[in-house]
Amino acid sequence: MRSVPVGPGPRRAPRNRVDTTRGGWKAGLVFAPNVFPLVELKTERLLLRAHEEQDIGPTVRLFADELSRRWLSSPQPYTLEDARRWCTQTSHSLRSVGDGIHWAITDRATGEFLGGIGVKSTSWMNRVTEVGYGMGSWARGRGYASEATRAVAEWVLREQGFHRIELFASTGNAASQRVAEKAGFVREGVARNAGFSHGGQQDMVMFSLIPADLPAPA
Repeated sequence: MRSVPVGPGPRRAPRNRVDTTRGGWKAGLVFAPNVFPLVELKTERLLLRAHEEQDIGPTVRLFADELSRRWLSSPQPYTLEDARRWCTQTSHSLRSVGDGIHWAITDRATGEFLGGIGVKSTSWMNRVTEVGYGMGSWARGRGYASEATRAVAEWVLREQGFHRIELFASTGNAASQRVAEKAGFVREGVARNAGFSHGGQQDMVMFSLIPADLPAPA
């Protein structure tokens, strides 16, 4: 896996001048937030890139799927306007305010949209963040989700200097738990009522990956 810068991104403010417990904004004064650099990630089969307008249609299809409706907390019904807002505005603004960074998962050879992945709820003070993903029904069962998750986790830990990346999967979502395990995440326990879906509050299996879990660079 390698990362490819696609733009300079906003400059990072000096860390000792940022109240990172408030997403990078200091009460009474305005400072630039910490942000992840805008990069593309490449694996053997995948290209993770920023969301674009061309992703609107397949994003609607992803969230209209029965499993997505069951386990994800996205609006239902998920409309073209919801997808347009996510692909052209929200997914980008979340990086700008320091919450995380989001990518479209695409086939590296064909460019086909396969799903989405990103990190969120980032604590810049503790250097901890959380990864989440969603795959289109047409892309499941091929190992794409775990491949993308591993690529993101290694980039966050190795290249961004983070101490921990977390992953939460509902106790009833065996497929998502398998993704976490295949990506090398370590199961830590169950966080009760820690998640939400349209079926209500969910108990979530907590997984994590830390630098000590990674093999030494070749």
